[in-house]
Amino acid sequence: MLLHSFLEFFGREYPDQPFAEYQGQILTYGEADAWSNRFANSLLASGLVKGDRFAWLSKNNLEICLMFFGASKVGIIPVPLNYRLAAREWAYIVNDAESLTLFCDSEYAEGIDSVKPEIPSVEHWITLGSGDEPDGWQALSEWLEDDPAKPAALICESDQCYQMYTSGTTGLPKGAMISQGNVTNNIQMAHLASSITPRQERNLIVAPIFHAAAALSMMSMVASGSTMVIHREFTPDQVVKSLDEEAITMTTMVPAMIQACLVAVPDIATREFKDLRLISYGASPIAQETLQKAMTVFGCGFAQGFGMTELTCIATNMTPAVHERAASGEPGLLLSAGRPQMGTDIKIADENDVELPRGQVGQILVRGPQTMMGYWRLTEATANALKGGWMHTGDAGYMDEEGFIYIQDRIKDMIVSGAENIYPAEVERAIFEHPAVADSAVVGIPDEQWGETVLAFVALKPAHTLDLKSLQAFCRERLASFKVPSKLEIIDAIPRNASGKSLKTELRKPYWAGKQRQVS
Repeated sequence: MLLHSFLEFFGREYPDQPFAEYQGQILTYGEADAWSNRFANSLLASGLVKGDRFAWLSKNNLEICLMFFGASKVGIIPVPLNYRLAAREWAYIVNDAESLTLFCDSEYAEGIDSVKPEIPSVEHWITLGSGDEPDGWQALSEWLEDDPAKPAALICESDQCYQMYTSGTTGLPKGAMISQGNVTNNIQMAHLASSITPRQERNLIVAPIFHAAAALSMMSMVASGSTMVIHREFTPDQVVKSLDEEAITMTTMVPAMIQACLVAVPDIATREFKDLRLISYGASPIAQETLQKAMTVFGCGFAQGFGMTELTCIATNMTPAVHERAASGEPGLLLSAGRPQMGTDIKIADENDVELPRGQVGQILVRGPQTMMGYWRLTEATANALKGGWMHTGDAGYMDEEGFIYIQDRIKDMIVSGAENIYPAEVERAIFEHPAVADSAVVGIPDEQWGETVLAFVALKPAHTLDLKSLQAFCRERLASFKVPSKLEIIDAIPRNASGKSLKTELRKPYWAGKQRQVS
């Protein structure tokens, strides 16, 4: 099975079935398949061939959904970019992927223009606007070939489908290569976990599709012939309105979105959500009290998934039935990340990858058909991550006697804030450029809204001073806004071990004391 097979089937058999609704426009499956064919043929006409890559930079829209399926038809590989990154960060990813074409929302063209000299691989610059394109850019409407015929191409399950970037412990982004088989297997897992009914669901897409979770949610809807209601970006009052008034049956949100809906929408308690049957969540920590309140307010089933980009999206699932169990007298289950997905093996291992007994904490290792092909052109990193055929997640946890996974801490130092991955080494590099800084260590600490937030510990050079606002202004010139520290602690010296590694466990410990649900 291939990703585009789903769209082609429903486009042929149910051409008038609504594919998506976006900003007042309704697109049918027949129209969606025809547009995807045009996109695929246009990639070929631009000189791209199977195995080439293109970058895509936009907020949610119809085109970001369709381009995945069009590219799949000809084996050309999309590289979706996080629109919240800084221009220099976009340039690094585009260069690393050797992207030959870059598609860009008009609002980001100026940022891309500022780093164009640093992106020599790109030959075609395409904006998603329809007029007044900046110099050197072509409108998507002009670039698209008027050829809706299915392109002739031989695509296999082992072929790469797309490439999503996820940072490593060094802080430099790594391209996770996801195959056709990875995607279609994870879609099947999602269907079973969420009890998706073909051609009957209306899924509200509000999380950014450049992320693995929203991308899989979108693809799972297409694989069921159901309808997506797409929001360009997350706005709490609009999300609540849609969930209540637009016959939405399911949605996927990160915990920060759920929290925002609960606290920022005054009339949420008066809403009925009569068609809503499922909210899926994950990707960052969630407070137990927030989850329990959400279960009461929305009055629907909840499902949690744990995973990572290198696992396409999901490796575990805590079903609505388990949430009901928790609400009926076993609240401790809400601290779990669920049990392995169908066809997925999980073990808790020691430093030598030897499986540990139930209840003992070790590294969470995952093996299954959703496991990535590897990291793009990073042989050593791939070998380390996939040693022995298991994905080494870098997360520490334990498994109970029923097979539920409980995540305790991170072996890696990664911070997850509002579902965005932040790597301390990258933030530390920016801080070290400040003339007042002698030493620094960055950690994640609990935050009610975002799950975690960035705390910078700084040791100053003699006769220097530094306050939070000054540090933030300095960092914003070098980092995406969500990576900028929200808190600052000035200390005499950064604690380090004999090998010089900062003792981040000691720095984090006071802030996490008494927190049951530390990582999700």
